[in-house]
Amino acid sequence: MKSGTKLLLYIVLTAGAIIMLLPFLYMVSTALNPETWIMPHPPTLWPAHATLKHFVRAWTEGGFQHYALNSIIVSVVATALTFLISTMSAYAFARIEFPGKEALYSLFLVTMMIPDLIALLPKFTVVKDFGLMDSWLGLWVIYVSSGVAGNTFLLRGFFEEIPRELTEATLIDGGSHWTIYSRVLLPLAAPALATLSIFSFLGAWDDFWWASLLIRNPDLRTLPIGIRLFFNAHGTQWSTVFAATTLAVVPELLMFVFLQRYFIQGLRTGGVKG
Repeated sequence: MKSGTKLLLYIVLTAGAIIMLLPFLYMVSTALNPETWIMPHPPTLWPAHATLKHFVRAWTEGGFQHYALNSIIVSVVATALTFLISTMSAYAFARIEFPGKEALYSLFLVTMMIPDLIALLPKFTVVKDFGLMDSWLGLWVIYVSSGVAGNTFLLRGFFEEIPRELTEATLIDGGSHWTIYSRVLLPLAAPALATLSIFSFLGAWDDFWWASLLIRNPDLRTLPIGIRLFFNAHGTQWSTVFAATTLAVVPELLMFVFLQRYFIQGLRTGGVKG
């Protein structure tokens, strides 16, 4: 790559990074603003007298800690279920021959093309008819069912890229399909599994629509609903709202910090090394 082209690429990437960071920086700046009821005008990226009192208020008031714990439970279980079901279905489509496999896989792909708005009423009706309203189980059904088809499509491609010689050698040595699935394919598909885990967790953690639609019990509310409660008819404490939102972003950032290294690993390289 020529030096001029490389310089232009760096400029474009830097500009894009700054544009993406500006909303986050403004959110943190407003959370540090000493004022409570008003937003800084004109907008600033760093307040003159920064304070952490709004973070303390957001963490200690309004049941924030309880809602955060609820969101952790809901998101972790949803991610685990999505991981288990998606990886097992992808393995079946990639490595096991059975009647109607391609037809069933095509049906999976068709469900990916249905807009969420069209599927909203059928999903809500199913949850209601099975008595899953006002329960985390209803949320898990929605979250898992929404992600299985796309994740299966992603993982099947990764599994099929892994040389069949590895799996055949496992069978010759007396291994089972479970051995191939758990000890051969899953370790080699680490980049895809990291992607699956991150997006499944974020989908459940950030969800407001389904949580507000299905959950009525205050003890079962998740964090997005809890943050919404900081808004009230008598005025909004904007600094507290932005502080709560900043705290809610922390688990997402931690996931990226701990899993980002898997995105730069090559699947083929891992297969050859194995």
